[in-house]
Amino acid sequence: MSSTAYRSTRSASADAHSFEEVVLKGLASDGGLFIPSKVPQLPADFINTWKDLSFNELAFNIMRLYIESSEISDAELKELISKSYSTFRHEDVTPIEKIHDKLYLLELFHGPTYAFKDVALQFVGNLFEFFLQRKNANLPEEQKDKLTVVGATSGDTGSAAIYGLRGKKDVSVFILYPTGRISDIQEAQMTTVPDANVHTLSVKGTFDDCQDIVKQIFGDAEFNKKFHIGAVNSINWARILAQQTYYFYSYFQLLKKSGNDATKVRFVVPSGNFGDILAGYYAKEMGLPVDKLIIATNENDILDRFLKSGEYAKGADVKATLSPAMDILISSNFERLLWYLARNQTGDDLQAGATVAQWFADLKTNGSFKVSDAIIADAKKDFDSDRVQDEEISATITETYQKYNKYVLDPHTAVGVKVASDNIARDNGADVTYVSLSTAHPAKFSDAVDKALGGVEGYSFEKEVLPQELKELSSQERRIKLIDQADVEVIKAAIEELLK
Repeated sequence: MSSTAYRSTRSASADAHSFEEVVLKGLASDGGLFIPSKVPQLPADFINTWKDLSFNELAFNIMRLYIESSEISDAELKELISKSYSTFRHEDVTPIEKIHDKLYLLELFHGPTYAFKDVALQFVGNLFEFFLQRKNANLPEEQKDKLTVVGATSGDTGSAAIYGLRGKKDVSVFILYPTGRISDIQEAQMTTVPDANVHTLSVKGTFDDCQDIVKQIFGDAEFNKKFHIGAVNSINWARILAQQTYYFYSYFQLLKKSGNDATKVRFVVPSGNFGDILAGYYAKEMGLPVDKLIIATNENDILDRFLKSGEYAKGADVKATLSPAMDILISSNFERLLWYLARNQTGDDLQAGATVAQWFADLKTNGSFKVSDAIIADAKKDFDSDRVQDEEISATITETYQKYNKYVLDPHTAVGVKVASDNIARDNGADVTYVSLSTAHPAKFSDAVDKALGGVEGYSFEKEVLPQELKELSSQERRIKLIDQADVEVIKAAIEELLK
């Protein structure tokens, strides 16, 4: 049974929010993110009692700790989970694949859009519909609450959100993405969905421009009230909650495969917006015996720089890399971790909220803020980090294919595998096992994969990588609204026009 109440990361008051409010609102009114101020603790015997559970059963046990049964009953929660993961192509939902004795890949790409975000967004889409249908039951059409979901994507969030929300009652979805900065398959997945409640906006600018516009829309009280704006980006707490399950499930799979529960387990996570690795932080805080969480970044390395210097700074313009979903200057979810780090210093929730609010005011004004050595030391108890360059991504894809039975990595997964391999080399034979998160199917990033493997004898993208389902997208009609200006007023006008 949950006893979790939610609060904003920037609030200096003790306001408590329900799970339903947090899910449907997405972003707090003060611009902060919703968090549980208390992280629930696992039962003392959870390893013995949970180790043989299915993915769905584990998801239920974890989510039940965060959601009051008065909000969603046991039967309703089980039905939501079952419905969400029935769309996955693998019976384990998120299986692990052994690369060698020290390294396993956690395959998160078996959902409908071939990306890790399906694990959360299939669940979030069903949650939205569940809450709205309950709220709107027996109301006349003009009185029903209609949710307008607005999100920004650097590639995979958009298609996963669309596939999670397509056809859902009383929900419209608008996805902003930077023109020319996502892969053709990613664009095709989003823009070929024919459902009338789905809208894609191709915006001339960067992902950070798109994300900033979404935040401005959430900050516009009048627009929000008129259209009930909802969040599907990883700022939505329900996404972080759903992603916790695969840390537990992979840990238990690893115990079975390795037969050695004494090994230290470290998770390596390719990181952009910090949501995926944050789910691992919650799992660790709950009591999952994780030795370390390792942030793997590309050349847009704000997180790596922060852990090494204590300064959170935007830096120069975002660099376009072979791993575009990580081409992000500001990692939105990092704010959640910062709240816990601030609270750890004083033990005071209200002071932590005030501290985080000041940091982000400084970031907006000065482009950076600095934290104390004590906060960095605290962060390093749980986290380590490293950065990877494009040439290392290509080399890692090539080497993995040649050495490990033609296994093809997508470029984001390659970032994680490179960082894991470097750590294994530094361990010098220590008893440590690495689980590196494989965040997308390689077919979604043909340019990067072909760049690495195009010269390898016998390699064929069509035969070895591209699933039939994705092949067929190229012949389907696309629906796109082009936006020539990365401007919040232009976007708001487009949303209003399309909703009519």
